[in-house]
Amino acid sequence: MVASTPEHAQRVGAALALIEAEDAERLVPELLGLFALTDGKWRRDGHDVAQAVDAADTAFQARLLHGLAARYHELEPGALGRRHIVDLLNSFRMLRAATEGQPPATRAALIGLISDQDVHHDPSGLVRLADQEFADGRALPDGFVAVIRRSYLTVWDGRKRLGDLVARLDGPPVNPGEAWSDTALAEAAELGDDWLRLLAHAATATSARPSAKWDRTGRALLAALDADEVRERLLSWLRLAGRPRTALLLEPRYGPSPNATFDPYNADALRGLAWLLSLLPAHPGTARTLGALVGTALRKVAGLGPVNPKVANAAVIALGRIDDEPALAELARLAARVTFKGTLKVLSTALDARAEAMGRSREEIEELAVPGYGLTEVGRARHRLGEVTALLEVRGAKAVLNWHNASGKAVRSVPAAVRRDHADELKELKAAVKDIDRMLSAQSERLDRQFLSRRTWPYAAWRERYLDHPLVGTLARRLLWTVDGGTVGYADGELRTLADAPVTEGGRVELWHPVGHEPAEIVAWRDWLERHGITQPFKQAHREVYLLTDAERATGTYSNRFAAHFLRQHQFHSLAAIRGWHDKLRLAVDDEAPPAVRELPQWGLRAEYWITGDDGADHEYITDSGSFLRLRTDQVRFYPIDAPQNSAHCCGGEYRMWLRDGTDPVDPVPLADVPPLVLSEVLRDVDLFVGVASIGNDPTWQDGGPDGRFREYWTSYGFGELGASAETRRALLERLVPRLAIADRCTIEGRFLHVQGDRHTYKIHLGSGNILRTPNDQYLCIVPKSTPPAPQPGYLPYAGDRLLAVILSKAMMLADDTKITDPTILSQL
Repeated sequence: MVASTPEHAQRVGAALALIEAEDAERLVPELLGLFALTDGKWRRDGHDVAQAVDAADTAFQARLLHGLAARYHELEPGALGRRHIVDLLNSFRMLRAATEGQPPATRAALIGLISDQDVHHDPSGLVRLADQEFADGRALPDGFVAVIRRSYLTVWDGRKRLGDLVARLDGPPVNPGEAWSDTALAEAAELGDDWLRLLAHAATATSARPSAKWDRTGRALLAALDADEVRERLLSWLRLAGRPRTALLLEPRYGPSPNATFDPYNADALRGLAWLLSLLPAHPGTARTLGALVGTALRKVAGLGPVNPKVANAAVIALGRIDDEPALAELARLAARVTFKGTLKVLSTALDARAEAMGRSREEIEELAVPGYGLTEVGRARHRLGEVTALLEVRGAKAVLNWHNASGKAVRSVPAAVRRDHADELKELKAAVKDIDRMLSAQSERLDRQFLSRRTWPYAAWRERYLDHPLVGTLARRLLWTVDGGTVGYADGELRTLADAPVTEGGRVELWHPVGHEPAEIVAWRDWLERHGITQPFKQAHREVYLLTDAERATGTYSNRFAAHFLRQHQFHSLAAIRGWHDKLRLAVDDEAPPAVRELPQWGLRAEYWITGDDGADHEYITDSGSFLRLRTDQVRFYPIDAPQNSAHCCGGEYRMWLRDGTDPVDPVPLADVPPLVLSEVLRDVDLFVGVASIGNDPTWQDGGPDGRFREYWTSYGFGELGASAETRRALLERLVPRLAIADRCTIEGRFLHVQGDRHTYKIHLGSGNILRTPNDQYLCIVPKSTPPAPQPGYLPYAGDRLLAVILSKAMMLADDTKITDPTILSQL
């Protein structure tokens, strides 16, 4: 326990004197001053104050309770003093019983104080206050009812007593305080009792899936209302889910903010609304809103993780119950984007069920589920709205909507006649643009993960689902494919060979990968793409190939190529999920965890990346929730997919195989026996993890981070030898730089892009983007924006290299360094 300071001891003495004098009025500010001095914590002699209050006269305790509650409401919402008053009340045992016999004004103040809390950890106190209000014939305020409901769902101690109280409550069908619930309560009250009953039924969705009885009640309630109006209302309410709370709750001392999450009682209602929508006739807007709800419910919150997975799962279940193409398309899109393991499992179940019902494979379902969104040809559609024509086009990764008047002249904004006479069609067109953008991103990621799927297609089916599909075709026509063993690309309206000979038919098709092709052939296809001006949606022709090295042949069963790095754990965790790896966050606790794993069922293999928490000497190495900020990396290994799991202590230590029931250990697969395509793709993933999540590419870590511990690593990574992805970037820059407006000021030498400015000469490292300047290679710290502006160097052969954009942006700025106005940068020049 922390020793007291002289000022603290003085305040403790003053508080004890006021308690002895039973001066509650003057004690209130003294106690708040004491807590402000210690940030809401008792010190050693501070506990004497708590004991003195607990031993004091009941009447004095009642006056003190009234004074603290009254002072709470005098403070501004969000004031730290409010938090201190709650902490004080929680620390006085006798004050918990002092609610009995209080005058109505004191009870009202205390109820108002409790109503600002997410949960209240004194169930008996809640019951006593409620019973006293009931005895006096007063209804409980809606905010107090909400706290009782949330506490019942959260606090296990006294749960039965709270359950009995909840059963007696006569509050609103859902808790107020959230944007969607406030709107729903107001509209339902205006529309009548049938709507209130529907909302109340939604709040009874407490199980993982709707029961037959729940559905029957829901259908009966829906039958009394107009289906189109119900859909419109419910969709509008769900679109408000996740908006900022309308009534902020008191921030807790520890743990995630309740203002960043869903009210747990209302989460059941959101789940019920999603299920009710699935009982209505299908509608494109329903699928769109449910898909968006999944994303909202899986948004990450610091210290918590996803906002509310059970709401996301409910929306997925609702989509699976809707038998129409938009719902299936939304399931397919989500399957390509969602990374949270629990929701992925629900998605997989829903898609498998649809595949079985349609008599097709899961892969086929995901391909057939992609809608055309009204596109009448690949990436293009015209819509006539009166005398105006709307042209919807896919350009790269985005959909663009352009307008032409009656004479065919392009106009910048939506014509007034369209807004006036075709509002519904305009709304649907704008929604289609957003849907296309989301689906394009999802399909690009799905295709990027196809290299390890061993998927092949009959030529006719492939053309229908890929090359000639109105939406997927915009991606497929920018990729290379293998038709009956020969490589082809799409240009000038035809599939063509490297010599531009048309290919009009074929047998089997698969996605092309550079592994197994001669370097000269790969370079020739890169030239072919450039000649035809094709920008690939992701690296394919320029994809890095990771061949077995002599060092890996020597180690035999493991690769140290990406060992001894320090990665930001949460960034690595997110990247791993996106690339299809399973990873468990390392907590600073006495527990074990498996390595990061990617399962490869088509190859019968399991790839492992061995990692462990970086346990530094103090709190700067862990988050408030107890997870490590950084990881240390080790080996990459491969095992048979059904081999027993390896694990290691979260804080470090040797990995060992977890053997049960006399199971024999299984040796790792020799790297030489791993198919080259599998080895290359797995190592490429790991290179991505290191390249993005390494602390070595953080320009602000020149000092080596906490205690300078990482200075040597930061320097070696930030300016060291180039990895495979950086070598690819270097090769591309050698072609791009001569086309830049600053070409005469740039040269590429070794690991650096050299830029001649007017003030200095600069060297930008091609692996990290870190900068050295003359004289003496002094470090120049320039922190890029989260989305750096993309310079226009002309043609780019592939999309998605953020660091390339960062390097080009820095080069453009430094070449004209006399025009730099940022004071942080100028101070270093």
